Amino acid sequence: MTQQSEPARLSLRPPDQVMRLSRLGSFHQSRLSFMRILLRRVRREGWTFTRPVFDIDKTGVGHAIYRVDTGVRAYSLIAFAHDLPAEKRSDRVIAEAWDATFTLFDGDPTEDDITRLAANVPLQEAGRISQRELSLSRANRSVRLWAHVVDRLASGQQPDLKAITDVGYLMRTTAVYGSGKFGAADYPAVSHRPEFSAPFQIEMLSVYLTRCFVRDLVEHMARSQSPDAAKLDKPIARALGIGNSTGLGMAPFLVNHPGLLNNWITARETAIARVLALPSATEAEATRFRDLLARSCISANIWSSDHPIQIEKLTRLRADLARLKSKVEGSKLKEKTPWQRLFDWSVKHLGEDAQECLASLMLEPYGHLVDDLADTMSDDCEPRIDGAMRIDRLRSIIEDVYPWALDTDFEARENCARAWYVSEEKLEPRLGERFDEPIAPYEQPLAPGRDAAALFETLRTWRGDAPVAELLLKHPEHRHSVRRAQTAINAPYGEIHGNTIAADLLPIDMLRCKLSFFGATHFDPRSDRWVRICLFGNAPYPEDLADEATDDWPYPPLP
Repeated sequence: MTQQSEPARLSLRPPDQVMRLSRLGSFHQSRLSFMRILLRRVRREGWTFTRPVFDIDKTGVGHAIYRVDTGVRAYSLIAFAHDLPAEKRSDRVIAEAWDATFTLFDGDPTEDDITRLAANVPLQEAGRISQRELSLSRANRSVRLWAHVVDRLASGQQPDLKAITDVGYLMRTTAVYGSGKFGAADYPAVSHRPEFSAPFQIEMLSVYLTRCFVRDLVEHMARSQSPDAAKLDKPIARALGIGNSTGLGMAPFLVNHPGLLNNWITARETAIARVLALPSATEAEATRFRDLLARSCISANIWSSDHPIQIEKLTRLRADLARLKSKVEGSKLKEKTPWQRLFDWSVKHLGEDAQECLASLMLEPYGHLVDDLADTMSDDCEPRIDGAMRIDRLRSIIEDVYPWALDTDFEARENCARAWYVSEEKLEPRLGERFDEPIAPYEQPLAPGRDAAALFETLRTWRGDAPVAELLLKHPEHRHSVRRAQTAINAPYGEIHGNTIAADLLPIDMLRCKLSFFGATHFDPRSDRWVRICLFGNAPYPEDLADEATDDWPYPPLP
């Protein structure tokens, strides 16, 4: 169900500030990112990891099983390795073959399960899996870096660390499917399990185990060339995450799940507000903040992109982080309410990207204050329409939630230039040009602002004491807008305050918002519609988790 904000003693930033697309597109990973939530649980509960099967030949073909035991249940990542011809390698969603394919199995697979999955998992969308499987995914090698690492290890040397950090991964996924796709278990079937109570934990566990497989596979391929091959040094192995290429298919998620989006943002804003309210900071807390800020500067310098918009953002972010670093040197954090003072300063002097980086960094010393909010981020509520609500109440809600939309002229071509539709070929969301392509008849309801404004216009002719049910009998086309407006009563952060069909829309802002909650780093847009990122970069491997004293692994180590 949607979450209410904390008591009034905490002042949360207003939705009209937080939910603008440019700010959502400036979010950074934080303690409340789903990868970090998962690894904290793994370490806290002492999960154990084994590799019962690694049956892969010298050409890199075969399968492996990575088993995790939570103490209550077991899960198994089944990885299929393939010898993929270069001409078939593609990161596009329409690809039909990959270097490796995966499924997360609920329990321990039998030989019959392996046979069944070997016939289906490599086919991905063209195959079918069962309720015993929780996810379906695939990955491709970063070809040049893969070859470099294999060759170096085979010769007894370590790969070049700069080459590793510049790319960040040896394989990148092009999809990690869960929640019932292609026959996999529906999320409600497992959502009662504590390990999956936070969002996207199935997918995060799949990717984490995939990272273990990739490390083992590259070392195996080196040994296939030379029995005396070296193993990856720990710092180099740690620097390797799992890449991800993702595009428009992810963007509509935020629009389609307002209750869930509200809970994510509410948790983050509540965490920020808790820290801003602190009357003081200890020397240890200030030192930790400065240390992670320095490491964030390194991270920003590692990021690279060829996309003009991201180049501009990166240039500003680097300059702003340097300015922030100078600001907090010395005794500045010994003042009263130091975090509120610093954040107020950032709003005046830094861009949105650096402001949101600061917001994430401020949470780092205060896990004891904010980590519990991870338990509030899911949403099991199925929104229903309240047909008894009066028209005047609905009208008031729309005025409160969608003022920006009511001020937009949706008849102007620039304000309705785009249309979201679903590709017939791959059943994936796409964004087209309304006035250049014949797509309007296939438009999906992914313009809540425009639709709310249309509903509001219809309400002008209705008497205020009429029930919503009466309206919808005559205007069923407004059902989804009525549902969204009523959901917004308890989900103030559930709506993006921006026009999702405007000519100047940057879908990349929606992607970055969602990916920041995943915990992505190395954010590298290749256009305003698709992006490459890194997951679990610098994360501890299973054998290192018990020895990790802190939860700061997403920040690259200082030299």
